[in-house]
Amino acid sequence: MHTQFHTSTHHHFPPQVIPHPPLRRRTFTLSAHHRPILRRQSCTHVRFRVSNCTQSSSESAVTEVVKTLDEQKTNEQVKRAYPFHEIEPKWQHYWEENKTFRTPDEIDNSRPKFYVLDMFPYPSGAGLHVGHPLGYTATDILARFKRMQGFNVLHPMGWDAFGLPAEQYAIETGTHPKITTLRNITRFTSQLKSIGFSYDWDREISTTEPDYYKWTQWIFLQLLKRGLAYQAEVPVNWCPALGTVLANEEVIDGVSERGGHTVIRKPMRQWMLKITAYADRLLEDLDDLDWPESIKEMQRNWIGRSSGAEMDFVVINGNGQEEEKRITVYTTRPDTIFGATYLVLAPEHPLLSSLLSEAQSKHVEEYRELAFKKSDLERTELQKEKTGVFTGCYAKNPVNGQAVPIWVADYVLGSYGTGAIMAVPAHDTRDFEFAMKYNIPISWVVRPDDGSCGNFERPYSGEGSMINSSCSESGLDINGLPSKEASSRVIQWLEKSGNGKKKVNYKLRDWLFARQRYWGEPIPVIFLDDTGEGVPVSETELPLTLPELDDFTPTGTGEPPLSRAESWVITKDPLSGKPARRETNTMPQWAGSCWYYLRFMDPKNSSALVDKAKEQYWGPVDVYVGGAEHAVLHLLYARFWHKVLYDIGVVSTKEPFKCVINQGIILGEVQYTACKDDEGNLISADSVDELAEYKQERIPEEKVMKSGDLFVLKDNPNIRLIARAHKMSKSRGNVVNPDDVVLEYGADSLRLYEMFMGPLRDSKTWNTSGIEGVHRFLARSWRLVVGSASPTGSYLDGTVAVDEEPSIDQLRSLHRCIDKVTEEIEGTRFNTGISAMMEFINAAYKWGKLPRSIIEAFVLLLSPYAPHMAEELWSRLGHSNSLAYEPFPKADAAYLKESTVVLPVQINGKTRGTIQVEETCTEEEAVRLASLDSKLSKFLDGKSIRKRIYVQGKILNIVIDVPKKAKVAQQ
Repeated sequence: MHTQFHTSTHHHFPPQVIPHPPLRRRTFTLSAHHRPILRRQSCTHVRFRVSNCTQSSSESAVTEVVKTLDEQKTNEQVKRAYPFHEIEPKWQHYWEENKTFRTPDEIDNSRPKFYVLDMFPYPSGAGLHVGHPLGYTATDILARFKRMQGFNVLHPMGWDAFGLPAEQYAIETGTHPKITTLRNITRFTSQLKSIGFSYDWDREISTTEPDYYKWTQWIFLQLLKRGLAYQAEVPVNWCPALGTVLANEEVIDGVSERGGHTVIRKPMRQWMLKITAYADRLLEDLDDLDWPESIKEMQRNWIGRSSGAEMDFVVINGNGQEEEKRITVYTTRPDTIFGATYLVLAPEHPLLSSLLSEAQSKHVEEYRELAFKKSDLERTELQKEKTGVFTGCYAKNPVNGQAVPIWVADYVLGSYGTGAIMAVPAHDTRDFEFAMKYNIPISWVVRPDDGSCGNFERPYSGEGSMINSSCSESGLDINGLPSKEASSRVIQWLEKSGNGKKKVNYKLRDWLFARQRYWGEPIPVIFLDDTGEGVPVSETELPLTLPELDDFTPTGTGEPPLSRAESWVITKDPLSGKPARRETNTMPQWAGSCWYYLRFMDPKNSSALVDKAKEQYWGPVDVYVGGAEHAVLHLLYARFWHKVLYDIGVVSTKEPFKCVINQGIILGEVQYTACKDDEGNLISADSVDELAEYKQERIPEEKVMKSGDLFVLKDNPNIRLIARAHKMSKSRGNVVNPDDVVLEYGADSLRLYEMFMGPLRDSKTWNTSGIEGVHRFLARSWRLVVGSASPTGSYLDGTVAVDEEPSIDQLRSLHRCIDKVTEEIEGTRFNTGISAMMEFINAAYKWGKLPRSIIEAFVLLLSPYAPHMAEELWSRLGHSNSLAYEPFPKADAAYLKESTVVLPVQINGKTRGTIQVEETCTEEEAVRLASLDSKLSKFLDGKSIRKRIYVQGKILNIVIDVPKKAKVAQQ
């Protein structure tokens, strides 16, 4: 690449200006080795004036600029700790040119496989920040390590590129989402390559490519065939401004996460996927997975399997007469049925409108309107105050015939159970708070076995023995029974009397699988004009590609943007020839990421989603690394699709991901703020009760000092500051661009620092100054092997390694390092692996000579972490090929044993000190070491040794001649 210098009337360098007619624009090309200097000056090209318009003068001016840049380059070379700016581009080019990390298409069954995968990134316009490479570096270390251990490694990268952000950008700028997406992918790819990740770029995929989403559509058709995809009228999060349905996680405090637009709940006909049909398998198969227990527990809670009963409450009119309407409730505690003193319906319950009294109708409708603006998460939040409205209507408790009022409250969800609950305020905290607020009767029916409930002032939600639980008219008496036995008795009564049945329920809901967006996979279904019947598109017609559109804005009617593409929408049923219309909803962004790990196994296959033999070899993914924010939805959806594909014979394993690792979050650098009162006076943070009541002012780091565990103002140590690190975001201005770090310290330093910050799974705080420590370690490693730089900043072509046999001490240092680094990589404790290499370098600097065999082994140890430097050192050690497939060193147990002992040394029978010796140390060597010891030498210097008593590994006793006077003094 080259930088172009344009001669024009603009300038960045001090010019010599001579009045002259406008100059003809002339371009000169500057050599690529000057570009790093220009990048550090934050410019990609330089414009300057020349004294006249002749070519020779212009070229002279360019020569001056080049000379200046060359001088600057020489100065920077001298200052650099090691020449990473030359090494890293060199080896990145080598890897790309030689396809070093390409995984062969052919299966090699003679070698074990290792499939390591990063969670699919979304290529945003902002590019990477330093938080992204944390997981990528971890997987890259594992991939490089396993290659060197002889594994056939699959380590791919691709893009989850459909979705709302690109569409919103298209609406705002008029740029087609495809253009934006390709531009973002190019930027992400460039950044990832600059950090030296060993991805097989020949397997790169994007969810937006028709060759890929053809198979996403194919999977949808298989779901449709099996009744696992269907349409239903369901309440959804509708955002009028964005013109689309949003998932619950895309709604925060009643507004859209993107743009902050109002979101309402309204019923719409939508495509659904019947994930609930797989609820039990999704739950049971978690036990066999090597996943974090916290993630498995989150999935268990999300699936929310519970056993209980469904029971019917008959609606009664104002005269107490039964109507034909029945409200079915689900409860996990049928034993508490006698304590049900009211019912609660979800605002979206289908019977609600028909139950309203005239007096309450307006109040209920107003309440429903407010409820529909809240997300499910907001409505069920435990800490929030419970609200509700009485419907004016009653129902009959089936076991005792009592009339109980029917309320509507937003803490009950239409999507869970039946959308209605029986409220037992004596034995449920939420119901108790609601009953106390609205003065509803409370009836205690469970007594704790230990009698701890006292006078029943607080709700008791545990089990016990039943009280106040019998009715002669219904014939049900469970008084005195334990809770579990009482539940069984109630269920028997419900089924015998026709008032209910035993029921297993799940919190898990069917997956809402439609979006009113343009930028997504088209759903391969057409609808006949005359009947409205849905007809699947033939598999032979896939992919059904997106039509070109210029207008991506919401239609305002709820119709998706695709409805504007009339020539695409209007079609015919190929079998009957009847006129039809295409489905204009698109799939959600989740769709493409549900199965991409399979496509990486066989990305170019045009006749199948994945070749059976390749899937059987590569599946399942051995290690899957990504953020905990995907713990439930993405992982649950992917597991669901995988199980469907397993049932139809596409995959051979029940689960897609053998081991899942969630890397921690990298927070932005610590920010310091001071509190101020209304008059602008600084207040110490320890005297502030509520931070929100005070103004806060950002304090620059240079004005801050540490005092114990606290941070205070340098100028006024009595003012304690708030020190806090936040998640990186543009709005906080704390985003660190990895490009800047690579430019200043090199990619290997970035990689090492991200691993050295702390355990992979923990959250860490970024500190740019902290990277200097690992940078110094790399520089020391470089100088140890290559030698020091000349005054001009250049280095010898080779190394200082010598062809000599290593000493026992050197072998011990090396093999302890090998053992520790190997163990820590396998345990993904990368920070302690780096510490072990640092200890080795410290030891190596004390050696007089560096045997080649020792240094080569260390370079191989370093290579998964700092691949650019390792490749360069390997080359300088005389090797012509990449070290990517060199055998990873193995520790020799013989050098790991503790072979030294602490030997007590006695002088004339009195212990005077100790020396450290080899277990096999001879008597002569022990005496020699004792005479060199600073504490012992004063007793031995100039003395005559009369006798030596030596027990190998136990003790050395030296008897010396002592003058008579000295003997008296000793006594």
